[in-house]
Amino acid sequence: MIEEKLQKAKAKLMLEHPYFGSIASALEFKTNDDIESFTSDGNLFEYNDEYLENLTVSEMEFALANSAMHYALSHKNRINQREDWLWQLATDYSINSMLVKNDMFPPERINLQARFEDMYAEEIYAILESEVDEKEYAEQEEQYQKSKKEQVSANDKESIDEEFLNQINQKIKEQGELPKDFKRHFPELFANTIDWRSELHRYLNVHAKEDYQFFPPNKKYIHQGFALPSLKSELLKIVVAIDTSGSIDTDLLAIFFSHFQSIMESFKSYEIDLIECDAKIQEHRVFYPGDMIEYKAVGGGGTDFRPLFEYVDIEIPDAKIVIYFTDGFGTFPEFRPSHDTLWVMPQKIDVPFGEVLEIIS
Repeated sequence: MIEEKLQKAKAKLMLEHPYFGSIASALEFKTNDDIESFTSDGNLFEYNDEYLENLTVSEMEFALANSAMHYALSHKNRINQREDWLWQLATDYSINSMLVKNDMFPPERINLQARFEDMYAEEIYAILESEVDEKEYAEQEEQYQKSKKEQVSANDKESIDEEFLNQINQKIKEQGELPKDFKRHFPELFANTIDWRSELHRYLNVHAKEDYQFFPPNKKYIHQGFALPSLKSELLKIVVAIDTSGSIDTDLLAIFFSHFQSIMESFKSYEIDLIECDAKIQEHRVFYPGDMIEYKAVGGGGTDFRPLFEYVDIEIPDAKIVIYFTDGFGTFPEFRPSHDTLWVMPQKIDVPFGEVLEIIS
């Protein structure tokens, strides 16, 4: 009876939400009374009979889509040094938020909170990590290790992911409308269409959530004799450089300044060093919450990126992030700087270091 409902839910998912249905189409079903609800490795969907028998077909659709998306997103290997169980929870919040946005019906007892809407899993993880106490951390880690199941091998995973990407690319060609929030979860598939403004804010959000300090230390590891850094998410501290050379016309300069203002409006607490420069440093101002922007745009000469990075090393030695708004044409430093660099440009060009974000109008 339950498997019949699951097959019906899978067929319904293919018709109503073909992108999610394509990912879930290969799932096989198996009962498992040792789990509370359901779990999946991308091939096998295991479920608790008692939990599923109380779900509607639409709620089962949600469960299948959730499992499929966890698998689909795993190819990105974004866990890094994060804790498995907490990363799983963060991705669950992110995925479920997307499914609800696509008018799917969430079953009871799933991980869904309005405060995590439109957030990337990395952002959610940082918030969850800052909120969990030592006792809960130890309990959850123990529980996770007990329930940990054998995973698909790395070689199998790689081939499966490539097959999945091919399927999605084919769907993109065949169908015009994408699920809401789909691009946000698969930026590598939509490099030419993704909203660059959202990507800029995503970059800043991730760095703002992953800023670390040693005082006070992270309490989770004190009992093991380790004083690891604790998460500090209160203050966004960055350097924003704006190219004011003669090759930057007034329209592009207006875009640069408008998005500098957008950065200020997006964060409650920040300290931003704004530096205007062409072949030399023309203006350096520091902005705090509530400050008004005065557009000076001092410059008009040639473009040399070296003075900016030399200046930051000397005058702002604790800088970790530099956002450089420019057309990208100028002289680059010979050596990579110690801080992260994001180049925001009207069109992508090769740079010797850092990430490039293309402005798409």
